[in-house]
Amino acid sequence: MERPYRDFGEFLEARFPFKVQKISINAGFTCPNRDGSKGWGGCTYCNNQSFTPGYGKPTKSVSEQLADGIAFFSRKYPKMKYLAYFQSYTNTYGELGVLTAVYEEALSHPGVVGLIVGTRPDCMPPALLDYFEALSKKVFIMIEYGVESTLNRTLERVNRQHTFEESQEAIRLTAQRGIVVGAHMILGLPGETDDEILGHADALSGLPLTTLKLHQLQIIRGTAMEKEFRLLPESFYPFDIDEYIDLCVDFAERLNPSIYIERFVSQSPKELLVAPGWELKNHVVTAKITKRFRERETWQGRYFG
Repeated sequence: MERPYRDFGEFLEARFPFKVQKISINAGFTCPNRDGSKGWGGCTYCNNQSFTPGYGKPTKSVSEQLADGIAFFSRKYPKMKYLAYFQSYTNTYGELGVLTAVYEEALSHPGVVGLIVGTRPDCMPPALLDYFEALSKKVFIMIEYGVESTLNRTLERVNRQHTFEESQEAIRLTAQRGIVVGAHMILGLPGETDDEILGHADALSGLPLTTLKLHQLQIIRGTAMEKEFRLLPESFYPFDIDEYIDLCVDFAERLNPSIYIERFVSQSPKELLVAPGWELKNHVVTAKITKRFRERETWQGRYFG
C-alpha cells in the first residue's frame, strides 16, 4: 500500500541500486556554542549521549567506528552498502584540512558509498561548500542542517546562537550547489503554540529541502532544559502520544509534498529521558502515525500551497 507521506526510504531506493544503511560517526568535533566562539554550554536541550549509538565512541577512530557499525549491520545484510553519518556535534566546524581528512578517511573505507554530514547553518564556509560540491559529483553527499525552529525567539530561548534567516541562507546556498539538503526540527520547544509549530511546515515548504527530520521535544537528564523543566514546568507541554500523532499528521498536511520525511520521532535512552514517557519504539510510533493518516483519509501536502 502506498504511504500517505513521502518516505526517506523511497529516496534512497531511487538513488541507490542496493540497500544502504547509515552508520553514525562521532569524529570528536565540538560546537561554536560550546567552545566560547558563540556561547558556552551548548543548546539547552542537548546531551549528546541521547543520540549517539553504542558503537559510536569518540575514543575510536572514524575507521574503527565504521568497522564496528558495518560488523553490526552486515550480519543480517552482507551485501549492504553504507553512508557515513557524521552526527555528533557540529561536523563542519574546524580547519578545512582537518575536516576533509576525516571525510576522506570515511570514504576510503570499503563499502562506504557516501556521506551525510550534520551541522549548524552558521558553520558552512564557502570553501567547504566548494569541497562538498566537487565531492558530490563523485559520491553521494547530503548536508543536514539543525534548524530546530523557524522562530527566532525560540532559537534564542534554547541558546541556539543562530537565526532562522541563517538557516534559510545556508539551505539555499547548499542546494544551489546541487547538494542534497536536509533539515532537522524539534516539535514542542518551550513557548511555541500548536499554530506556531504548524507554521514551521509553511516556512520550511518554501525552501529547497530534499529531506526533513522531525522529532518530539525530549527533556534529557543533565541538560539546562531539565533544570528549566523542573523550575518552570508551566513553560512546557510534553505531548501525550495521541496528541503528538495528530500533530505530525497536521504538520505533514501543510508540508511541501516534494520533501521526503526521514522520521517523525526519536527515542533517547530510557535512563536519560525525563519526559515524555511514552516508552514506545520509534517504528511503533511511526506505524501509529501512518495509521492516523489513513483514518483521517489525508496525506502529506494536502493543504500545501
